[in-house]
Amino acid sequence: MSLPPARDRIHLGNWRTYPASTWAFQNVGELVPCAQISAPAGKPAPGPGSGLLDAMTIEADDGGKISATAHLEASHGDAFVAMRDGALVAEWHATHCDPARAHIVFSISKSVIGLLAGIAVGDGVLDPDQPVTDHVAVEPGSAFADARVRDLLDMTVSLDFEENYLDRHSAFDPYRRPMLWNPEHDPDAAQTLPQVLAALPRADGPHGRRFRYASPVSDMLGLVIERATGQRYHAFLRDRLWRPMGATGEALVTVDRIGTARAAGGIAMTARDLARIGQLVLDGGVAEGRQVVPADWISDLRTSGSRSAWADGDFVDLFAQGRYRSCWYSVGDDHGSLAAIGIHEQWLWIDPQRRVVLAKLSSRPQPSHDPATRREAAMLARIARAL
Repeated sequence: MSLPPARDRIHLGNWRTYPASTWAFQNVGELVPCAQISAPAGKPAPGPGSGLLDAMTIEADDGGKISATAHLEASHGDAFVAMRDGALVAEWHATHCDPARAHIVFSISKSVIGLLAGIAVGDGVLDPDQPVTDHVAVEPGSAFADARVRDLLDMTVSLDFEENYLDRHSAFDPYRRPMLWNPEHDPDAAQTLPQVLAALPRADGPHGRRFRYASPVSDMLGLVIERATGQRYHAFLRDRLWRPMGATGEALVTVDRIGTARAAGGIAMTARDLARIGQLVLDGGVAEGRQVVPADWISDLRTSGSRSAWADGDFVDLFAQGRYRSCWYSVGDDHGSLAAIGIHEQWLWIDPQRRVVLAKLSSRPQPSHDPATRREAAMLARIARAL
């Protein structure tokens, strides 16, 4: 990848802002400490190109028609991969994007940790009904002091926390600084990510009743999995998911100053390997002839999840008939589609009826923008049905 304009002006204070993000999202390891998962030896196989996407015409929100490629370009896409019935059928990359470099997927990392939790449950070392405190010590009366692992998995922890990506004065900045994603204000008072998680305040009301989206919940799940498995997060990911599923590219996970993985949003990977994760879920947890994730875990995340918790939750306007189970979104459409979603428009879309998996990596300027997210969900559904 060529040197970006004004590389010397890309830093922790602006790496997630556009246009610096078009370079930084594929080079996060130059800005934040990372645990590496090396790529297998050899070169990736040639791809099918974007011809199918160039020729595909889909309906736009304004009632007009647009090619799939034109949509990817207009929506700040960086990379796109389409698989149908397990075969790679289309691939597109923006001119600034290197297909071989890992791109941060932000909160799609949560869906990865949901699969790792299923593996740990299958190993018999993790029980979703266990209290979080069976694995991780937290402060008495704090948000996780009386939560269960299942509350972490389904994002139903009663936590007093606002997910405000742009506010540098709310509780979000003191959470981002310990993970080393934001500049530290006072190095002498710097905290680690586990210290922050252990002291987060509890909100009113019981756990398990309402979908409340909060990234610290999934970071705590990452700590629980480390304690339950006795392995560092990136090593468990590498040994039990990445290599067994047949990943072909590099990956990394950002870490804090003591090596704690940013499980909720710090994973980076290529678009092809993101699509492989989707294919693994589509195939019931099987990859390359072996059961990587327990089949009953995959079945449960596809069919379970509280409708009432979702209907009373934060994202009901995105998927009116949706659910959230084990860190995966059930879209609630007539195809039984599933999704994993990250800020700045990272998407993994699975259409079981069409046997289609779509992976999209992006550098949309806004981290969170509800109209654009709803539009992208609709466009991915149309692409999946047109393939």
